[in-house]
Amino acid sequence: MRRRLGTSCYAGLLFTVLGLVAWATGQPFVFPSLGPSAFVLAFDRRSERERAVRVVGSHLIGGLAGLAAWTFVADGAALTATPPAFSPEGFRLTASAVASLVATSWAMIATGTVHPPACATTLIVSLGLLSAPSEVAIIVASVTVLVAFHAVVILAFKRLVGDAHPLYGRDDAGEGGGSI
Repeated sequence: MRRRLGTSCYAGLLFTVLGLVAWATGQPFVFPSLGPSAFVLAFDRRSERERAVRVVGSHLIGGLAGLAAWTFVADGAALTATPPAFSPEGFRLTASAVASLVATSWAMIATGTVHPPACATTLIVSLGLLSAPSEVAIIVASVTVLVAFHAVVILAFKRLVGDAHPLYGRDDAGEGGGSI
């Protein structure tokens, strides 16, 4: 029970930081694929350099692959409403989404930066929802802020209570940390 509550509240805290940045800047620092990334960080709360590289790197790959696919296949189209059946715009958006997902999957595996939420990032971009280069830069900045804030919280927590805290092991309900 304690693990469930702690994970849920911590994921909310991580997301709140980005929400405040989005609110203060008026920029899209909050987008759907950040929710799963915040959960992954909150669920397995260790802070490791490898995880930070994997999370940021995968979203960078997803953003760039989505931008390339959208630019070359669906430039000007956006999935803000369901396109009519058999429309050229619908075909271009579908092709853009497929191309970005294939490219993102391949590049994450090739670079050792596998983080499934980045597949949602690539679709957000390749479907024309956040497709400007500046918006892709904001996506990467947002993920970087998320991971950096997580690292600061974990470092502060370790300094306050040490490594032997149940946060790093099992709680009273037998729920383990585990890596996602």
